[in-house]
Amino acid sequence: MIESGLIETLGAASADPDRLEANAPYSKLLEGLHAAGFDRIEPPILQPASIFLDQSGEDIRGRLYLTSDQSGSDYCLRPEYTIPVCRAYLASPQAGQTAAYSYLGPVFRGRADGPGEWLQAGLESFGRTDHEAADAEIVTLALQAAKDAGAPDLAVQIGDAGLFARMLEALDLPPVWLRRIRRGHIQGRSLETVLNETFNGNSTDHSGVLAALDGVDKKGARALVQDLLSIAGISSVGGRSVSEIAERFLEQAALKNSGGLPEQTRATLSRFLAISGDPDKASGELRSLARDAKLDLTAALDRFDARLNFMAARGLDLSRVTFATAFGRNLDYYTGFVSRA
Repeated sequence: MIESGLIETLGAASADPDRLEANAPYSKLLEGLHAAGFDRIEPPILQPASIFLDQSGEDIRGRLYLTSDQSGSDYCLRPEYTIPVCRAYLASPQAGQTAAYSYLGPVFRGRADGPGEWLQAGLESFGRTDHEAADAEIVTLALQAAKDAGAPDLAVQIGDAGLFARMLEALDLPPVWLRRIRRGHIQGRSLETVLNETFNGNSTDHSGVLAALDGVDKKGARALVQDLLSIAGISSVGGRSVSEIAERFLEQAALKNSGGLPEQTRATLSRFLAISGDPDKASGELRSLARDAKLDLTAALDRFDARLNFMAARGLDLSRVTFATAFGRNLDYYTGFVSRA
C-alpha cells in the first residue's frame, strides 16, 4: 500500500539540493515534512524508461525525455517522484516494512503550457495498514507543506478510484468493458464518450483487422497483430509498445462482438458519475444509489466515511473539500484515494 501526496510547480527548478534548502519557504516545507516523520530522499534523475512506459499511463508516456546508453538500454529524465521513490524503497533494507519519505527537486516532462522542467515536492508512505488514516495524514501534510511554501489556503477536490473500481466490480461488467470504462474515467472522459466511441469509432477503418481477429484464440490473435506490426516495422506508437497495441486491437474486436451495455447499467453508471459536491452529502447519495441498484458498496463507503472523519480529526475544514465520483488521476498506479488543490 502506497500513500502519495504531491506539491507541484513550486518555482524555477534547480538540481542542486543545497540551493533548494537555502530557500526559506522550501526549507520550512522540508523541515515540516521531516518533523512529521518523513525522511528526505533524492532518487537519481536518470531513471530506467521501461517502468514509466509500463506503469505511468499514456499521459506521461508520450511526454518523457528519453535517452539511451552505449549498451542500448533506454533511460528517461525523472518525470515524477513516486515511481523513483518506490524503486528506492524496494531496494532498501526497509522494503516490506513501514517507511515514510519526503522529497523536493526537479522533474522533467514535455508540456505544451510551460517549461519541461519544474519543481515537485511531496511525500510517500509505505506499508501502513490503517489506509484511511494514512490518506488523511498525507493530504493534510501536503496542504500544510504547500502553505509553508507560500501557497494560500487551498480548496481541495477529492476522488476515490477504489470506490469506482468497487462500483464497476459490483455491476459485474465483462472484463473488456471494465478496462474501457476505467481507462476513460482516469482520462477524464465522459461516460457517454467512452461508451459511444466503441461503435462510432474514428476516421481509421480497422474493420479488416477486426474481422481477421474474430473467432481467433487470444494468444493466436495477439501473435497475428504483433507479426503485422513487425512486418510494418512498427515498434511503438505514442509511447505504446507492440504488445499494448495488439491488446488494443483485441479489445476492439471483443467490444465489436459484445454488444452494448444494458440500459439499466448505463443509467446506474451515469447516476454514480453525476454525484459531486459536499463529501458527506455525496456519501448519502451513494448509499441511496447502492440501495436502489442493489449493489454492495457498504465496505467501500464505510472506508470513504472513515477517511473523512480522519481528515476532520486532523483539523482539515471539510467545507474546503469537494468530492466528485468523476474525478480521477491519469496515472495507472492510482488505485485508491486521489486529491488535488
